[in-house]
Amino acid sequence: MTYARKEVTVPKWRMKGEYIKNCNCLASCPCDTIGVPAPHANCEGMAGMRILEGSFDGVDLSGLKWVATVHWPGALHEGNGTMEAFLDANASEAQRNALVQILTGQAGGGLFEVLAAVCPNVVGPHFVPIEWEFDREKRRARVAVAGYMETVSKPLTIPPTGEEQRVVVQMPNGFEYKSMEVAQTAVLRSKGAVNFEWEGTHSSLAIVEHTDQGLAA
Repeated sequence: MTYARKEVTVPKWRMKGEYIKNCNCLASCPCDTIGVPAPHANCEGMAGMRILEGSFDGVDLSGLKWVATVHWPGALHEGNGTMEAFLDANASEAQRNALVQILTGQAGGGLFEVLAAVCPNVVGPHFVPIEWEFDREKRRARVAVAGYMETVSKPLTIPPTGEEQRVVVQMPNGFEYKSMEVAQTAVLRSKGAVNFEWEGTHSSLAIVEHTDQGLAA
């Protein structure tokens, strides 16, 4: 007896916009370079995006925001991570369903499929107001969810002079971003299911375009 192979259709989607990742690593994030966290054995922090242009099977996603706080007991590739997800309270039911499918890796997209694999413990999503300020060129940002998390990014500085330092990391084959401005955290705290508090650690600021086929830009 033979069985016909069932084709799985992945929805067409894209999200282009402002992206931030702040974590407890040293500035420039060794998880991005050597693949393991430093100076700590674990990795924790947040990632988020404000979608400037986007759609999911015809559902407009432009203007929406999402944030996730995360914790891994070791390196990311070792897995067993925990994620608490926060989605824009302004999203309609169709938009909420679209964002949930994307962020849980159900709709393809390299970054989100990887996150689903290494972060099996998911709390939420919570549909909440998300405060968002972002200036990649000035290496400054602020993202907050009242009662849960807040992070503030500021420029790196040169210790002897206090002058602002600009560092850009290029990752042509990256699956999270291809280029990011390196900043540092002035605030990095979470009081929810994922709990941490850091200062002076790594911050990535980037403009990205993710699709069902992976990172496009």
